[in-house]
Amino acid sequence: MPLNARRVETAPPGRHGDGRGLYLYVKPSGTRSWVLRYQVQGRRRDLGLGAYPDVTLAMARDRASDARRLLAEGEDPIARKHDATPKTFEDAALELVESKRPGWKSAKHAAQWTATLKTYVFPKIGQMQVGKVETADVMGVLQPIWTLKPETASRVRQRIEAVIDYASALGIRTGDNPARWRGHLDHLLPKPTKVRAVKHHPALPHPEIANFMADLAARTGVAARALGFTILTVARSGETRGMTWAEVDLEAQVWSIPGERMKAGKEHRIPLSDRAIALLGDRRADDALVFESEAKPGKPISDMSMTAILRRMGRNDITVHGFRSTFRDWAGETTGFPREVVEAALAHGIKDKAEAAYARSDLFDKRRKLMEAWTTVATNGGGDARVVALSS
Repeated sequence: MPLNARRVETAPPGRHGDGRGLYLYVKPSGTRSWVLRYQVQGRRRDLGLGAYPDVTLAMARDRASDARRLLAEGEDPIARKHDATPKTFEDAALELVESKRPGWKSAKHAAQWTATLKTYVFPKIGQMQVGKVETADVMGVLQPIWTLKPETASRVRQRIEAVIDYASALGIRTGDNPARWRGHLDHLLPKPTKVRAVKHHPALPHPEIANFMADLAARTGVAARALGFTILTVARSGETRGMTWAEVDLEAQVWSIPGERMKAGKEHRIPLSDRAIALLGDRRADDALVFESEAKPGKPISDMSMTAILRRMGRNDITVHGFRSTFRDWAGETTGFPREVVEAALAHGIKDKAEAAYARSDLFDKRRKLMEAWTTVATNGGGDARVVALSS
């Protein structure tokens, strides 16, 4: 069915056809953009026609009609668009962002791409013809930030490389990619890992966890309960603060965090000990926050509220996130639990692709034993604080 103005404005996330290859793409974030899908010599192509509401339904149909007219005359609308004028690096970069936008899961990613290029790349090579960018030009962008901001510089290089690959795919430049790392820039710049300053979150030594938790238990308030719960579940603070009762199964003693709230974008299930459940408080409506702000009902506690508890305890030397390191150190140094179980408890992805291919399970049952052992150590001292994982 053809689209109408109302459907364009209210369509749910997904792809919605208007007919003859014209589609409205709606992302989960609500961002809407127009694409004309067609084929040239058996190859499918997607022509970006702009974003809604800047481009209305009527405008998108007009642009699609113009493109179909070119197709009827034997021309490829994308090639025609590219051949009209020499394309600058900035033109190519913004086109690439638009072409990838429908496939990115959030508008934030596109904004980060554009912001990085505008800050570090466009002022230096943005107005150069993308077909004429050479190694010296790329080095002129990277060298000033390579050692000062290594992580940012590495992303900048990758994005320059992607833009130039895009230009090559369009046929508007030839030759090797001057932003390629392996076999090219790796001979001219130090490896990012050699210049990257690893930042560790200050963490509590794990032998001190029981005394710390005893001190924390003497404190009242939502933030104190949230901090204790975060420590016992080794969750990230944002996951705790955004937690709703719909995510909690008290009978099964499981907290299921939906993928959109996880750093890795995948659902994460956390087994809950009795002590962790006791910190949740009284059950309320499914859509209610578990750790709701006392000052602002209906809102989560602020990202500084748990840090404020640490400061009032006189612990300026540690951070909330650092308790994840405390847990990892304890598990690695004093228990026999396998590394993959510990990493799964922390919701860390597996970087090794071969290992990840076999990691089909979330190791939930083994993680429950691990979290029970952690709770015992954190709340009782765990005897000699040494736990040996039994085979299962």
